Amino acid sequence: MIVPAKISEIPEILSLTKACAQFMISKGIFQWNEHYPSQSAFERDIDRNELYLLKVESRILGIVVISTFMDEEYIPVNWLSPNSNNLYIHRLAVHPDFQRKGYAIQLMDYAEAFAKAQKAISIRLDTFSQNPRNQKFYTARGYQKVGDIAYPKQSKYPFYCYELLLT
Repeated sequence: MIVPAKISEIPEILSLTKACAQFMISKGIFQWNEHYPSQSAFERDIDRNELYLLKVESRILGIVVISTFMDEEYIPVNWLSPNSNNLYIHRLAVHPDFQRKGYAIQLMDYAEAFAKAQKAISIRLDTFSQNPRNQKFYTARGYQKVGDIAYPKQSKYPFYCYELLLT
């Protein structure tokens, strides 16, 4: 079941993202750290009604943010579509104990169906340049790499931007 997140669920969400960060670091992928993702980011996501949870038997196994807000880092990117009526995916995560079971696919299927229902013209996202598994995941779903951006507080390496046209 995929449902909107509640403020009271932030501790469990942070536990999930910390587990994901530790798992990635153990694989040599330094994508998330003590600065990101933060409690304040999740509070903002919930205030905007943009954070969704994948729950199984009331346990949070995965999360995704589906946003209408374009981060300023995305402004210089040469996107495939105009900057209007696009949705943005952030913070897609599945607890390491439940990865490779199709939960990320379920979250992205939900996000893409949500975008189509909102008549969005595209979905945009970024993923870490040092995370080939994520790059393969998005490319296999039809996302096209369109450029890269920097998040210096997260990593010295770039993040690749991807877009999926829906129309």
